[in-house]
Parts: sequence; structure tokens; C-alpha cells
Amino acid sequence: MRTAYSVQTVRDAERRLMDRVPEGALMQRAAAGLATACAELLGRVYGSRVVLLVGSGDNGGDALYAGARLARRGAGVSAVLLSPERVHAGGLAALRRAGGSVLGAESAEALVERADLVVDGIVGIGGKGGLRAEAVPLAEAAARSYGTVVAVDLPSGVDADTGQVRGAAVRADLTVTFGTHKPGLLVDPAREYAGSVRLIDIGLGAELPDEADLEALQHADVAALLPVPGAESDKYRRGVVGIAAGSARYPGAAVLAVAGALRGGAGAVRYVGPAGDAVLARFPETLVSDKGPRQAGRVQAWVVGPGAGEDAAVVGEVVEADVPVLIDADGLRLADAGAVRGRRAPTLMTPHAGEAAALLGVSREEVEGARLESVRELAGRYGAAVLLKGSTTVVAGGGAVRVNATGTSWLATAGSGDVLSGLAGSLLAAGLSAVDAGSVGAYLHGLAGRFAADGAPVGAHDVADAIPAAWRDVRS
Repeated sequence: MRTAYSVQTVRDAERRLMDRVPEGALMQRAAAGLATACAELLGRVYGSRVVLLVGSGDNGGDALYAGARLARRGAGVSAVLLSPERVHAGGLAALRRAGGSVLGAESAEALVERADLVVDGIVGIGGKGGLRAEAVPLAEAAARSYGTVVAVDLPSGVDADTGQVRGAAVRADLTVTFGTHKPGLLVDPAREYAGSVRLIDIGLGAELPDEADLEALQHADVAALLPVPGAESDKYRRGVVGIAAGSARYPGAAVLAVAGALRGGAGAVRYVGPAGDAVLARFPETLVSDKGPRQAGRVQAWVVGPGAGEDAAVVGEVVEADVPVLIDADGLRLADAGAVRGRRAPTLMTPHAGEAAALLGVSREEVEGARLESVRELAGRYGAAVLLKGSTTVVAGGGAVRVNATGTSWLATAGSGDVLSGLAGSLLAAGLSAVDAGSVGAYLHGLAGRFAADGAPVGAHDVADAIPAAWRDVRS
């Protein structure tokens, strides 16, 4: 599992570690890892042109010491000092001893554009807001450069804790981060600025708390959570998921939600709604009822909302059920907020940014620009687990926050969310917690989207059909 920690947690851990190691040891470890990553990118270090964008403090010091190592290997290294009066003195001295040159920001744009490698050491993980005015031309020059841009710990101008980008920021091809991931490296929009991320071990692990501020599941974590039938299992012991979805106008939403559910690990799927004929035509194994959720038969979890139109009564019946419930799409709009908050069984809400914005009473742009803050606010407001869909899916509930990035932009297609709802609802019925069901569902759904698309347009039904392949890939 990848874990990420807040700036304050990282600072506290660094202080504890620095009390036990020689002075400057952490910076030298970071600089060595940074220099190695830069050298690997360059391939041939000797004769390459490297430009360091150096701000004040330790972040700039890391860049200067790494630059000194590259200069000793024959690179032509130039440091652009944005705050000469506050530059890291030891790092600057090391660069000069190694033969590096120093210049001010006012004459550096052309040099940046011609560089083979640009190292962004302008602002560290404690920076807030976008770049200062004097740094913006350098960031723009780096973007125009044909060289590779490497960020030190975090791209300058992005928020390490929230992933927000409130102004101009450096766009990196690679971010070399130290000790642990920071939340902003895993969550959009900041993730888009980070490029690939390489974690350098500086010995911080033992000083970090067991509970991370943000988690990202990997194959092994998902495999451990997947429901696997045993020798004594039957369709009812494996869990039955109820799907209350679809309408005369949107029967396809029901079909797609059932498709996701049938591949999600539960033993059986009960469908309730007006699209029964369409569901049976595609999936004859579905148990179909037209008597409403209360009389549909026993289920271990419900999914309600995809394509439901204006059927508030059905949404209300499902919300009143004493089993785990997933609320999606129209269900999010129709469900009574007080009834959702009053539920005793687990609840998983799965909005996209627009739906989350409506629930929070803010603009869609505010949600997309502050995904962590938005998902935490929704989870707290409704007393539920919340899966916020998007380029990076974020799941929050019970204090835990997880991010998933297995998806592909090809998943931005009609009906894809309906498949995810059925899949995650089936995992709820199989016994996973709301946060686990949302996290595992998003992981498999994203992976299935990649397999189905393979670099080309894909339909939601293709994604559903690829879920078994994603499941096998995770388990193997």
C-alpha cells in the first residue's frame, strides 16, 4: 500500500530522525537520491546542461547538493537563485566547489529553455498558493524547454496537503520525493503537475505513524480484500445484492448496474424496477421483481439511483433498509439527507464532481480543485463513506481516506458509473466495509477500463465485460 502523510507529520518525523543522525545527513541522503534519479534520466551526464531553479531553505539545498554531484560527473550545472539572500549556504558552497555557476533569475529564461535537465527546487512542501511573480517566467521557460523537468519533493506551486493548485505552478516530468508520499502527489489536480513520482528512502519510515493521512491500494492490498467463495459457499452465503435502478427513460442504467453487480463477487443479484425485461434479456440469471424493494426478497446490500429518474419513493424505501446501501446518480438527488444521516447500517455514496457540488452547495470547479476537502466534507456531513469519482477517485469514511488512480480517461463515457455502482454494491453484499467496497470497486473498475480500452474508445458494457480480467490480474 502506498501511504501519504501531511506536511506537519513529515516535519515532526524529520525532527525526530535528525536528533539521532549526524547534522546534514538527511539532506545528503535526499540529494544523493535526487542526483541518481537525474543521472538516470540524462543517461550521459558528462557534457549535459543542467539548470537548478533554487529557492530558499532546504528544498533549494537539496537541489544545490544534487547539482554539485552532477557537476563532479562532468555536467555543466547552473543555479538560478530566486532568493540569493536566503539561499542554502552549504549547498551553494558545494556547487561552487564542484565547478557550478550561479546567476540571478532576471537573465535565466533562455538558459532554462536550452537545458537538458531543469531541477525545480523553488518551493518546498510547506509552500502555499501558486508561484510568486518572479518565479512564473522560469516555470513557463521550463515548460517550453525540450529538456526534462524534475521537481524536488513536490512541484513548486502545488499544495502538498490538499492537492490544490491556486495559481501558476511547475509542471514536472518526474517528481523525486523523500521519505514518504505527500497527499498532493496522489490527488488531482496536483497529481497532473507531478508527472511520474519516485520515492527516495531517507530513513523516515520508523518515525511515521501507523495511520496515514492518505492511502492508495495496490494489487496485493486489493487481492487480500476480494471475496473468494469457499467449499461450503452457495449463492446466498456469498451475498445477494439488490439493484433498484433504471426507468422507462433510462433502462440501460439498470442493465449496466446489474452487469457490474454480477461480476462483483456476490452470489446473486435481485433487480427491482421498470427495466426488468431489458435486464432479463441481457442477464437471465438475474432475480427480477416488480413489487418494490421491501418485497423483493432478502438482500445483503442495496444499490439505488442509477437512471432512477424521479422515483423518490423507491429511493426512500432503500434508504430505510437495515442493510448496507450504495446511493448513486439520481438517488443522491432524491434521498432525504436526514434519513441518510440517520442510517445505522453502512452507507456508500458515489457522486461525480457535479453531484458532489450540488450536495455541498458549491460550484463544480470548487470540488474539482479541492477533491480531498470535498470528499471529507461530504463524508462528515452525511455520516457515510463517500466515493468521489473523477480522474483520481477518492474514497473517505470513518477517518480513512483512499485515492485510486488505476483508471483511464476513456472511462469518461456514459454508463461507466452505473457499472461501478453495481460492482461496489456487490462487494458490499459480499461483506466488505463501505470504504473497502468503494476502494476495491474503484480499483477493479479502473483496471477493467484500462484493459477494455487499450488506448481506444470504450463503452460501459466493455468495461463490465473486462472486470473478470481485472479480478484475475489482481489475484495473480
